Amino acid sequence: MTIDRCYCYEQTFAALKAVAEDTGADSIGELQAHITFGENCQLCHPYARRMLETGQTVFHEVIEEDGDAD
Repeated sequence: MTIDRCYCYEQTFAALKAVAEDTGADSIGELQAHITFGENCQLCHPYARRMLETGQTVFHEVIEEDGDAD
């Protein structure tokens, strides 16, 4: 399994990472101020958080919500 995007909005984590780097966004909320993603099912939020923390943009495991909502 490869997870590389917010499927509701078809935004790749690579694209989200580029926006985060360009804007200095370091949370889901800050990133959503610049690009639309993660507003429907929100299943991408744990992946987007990991992307913001580590820079990883492709995932091969299921990441469960950690409870730290932005």
